[in-house]
Amino acid sequence: MSNAGDNKSVVREYVEAIVVAVLLALFVRTFVVQAFKIPSGSMLPTLKIGDHLLVNKFSYGVKLPIIGTPLIHRQGPTRGDVVVFRYPRDRSLDYIKRVVAVGGDTLEVRDKQVFLNGKLVVNPYAHFTSRDIMSAAAGPRDNFGPVTVPEGKIFVMGDNRDNSYDSRFWGFVDLRDVLGKALIIYWSWNVDESLFSLTRFTSIRWDRLGNMVH
Repeated sequence: MSNAGDNKSVVREYVEAIVVAVLLALFVRTFVVQAFKIPSGSMLPTLKIGDHLLVNKFSYGVKLPIIGTPLIHRQGPTRGDVVVFRYPRDRSLDYIKRVVAVGGDTLEVRDKQVFLNGKLVVNPYAHFTSRDIMSAAAGPRDNFGPVTVPEGKIFVMGDNRDNSYDSRFWGFVDLRDVLGKALIIYWSWNVDESLFSLTRFTSIRWDRLGNMVH
């Protein structure tokens, strides 16, 4: 027959197990990997609205939460990486874009084409929905720069170049605000379908599950 002491011991074991599990989950989310959901079409066709990603937070080292001070240094983002970062104008928001230029690079956009350090860059992931060319006076979308990226910063753009709000409009991203590198799509479905309808479940994009992000 169990006594009150045994019951307290069992309760204590459960509480300790829950606390350890929560601390482990927080550690993993803070320093190792984090889930991220694609809310917009700025990275189409590479990433679709409704894609759910795992972001490798260890790719560029280990940083203190919130302030971003590095604890363990690793090589920073390189050109072509798809990264998640805190939006510079509202650091409570997380954005995802592709790194186009790093510290020391000189970047210019001429009639939608990207030139890096004076040379044309052919990006197979760049996608355009319009043939219209916007003048620099009308906006920075199709004609921008040249600008030199400061050390400790990166210049990012969405793959959906005609429909992306990115560094062309609001500037550079501080390396301290880079949360990690997009790793893999673990879930994807059409969010236009009602969450509680059968069509939401039939809209699961099975062919995207498990795809690495490039």
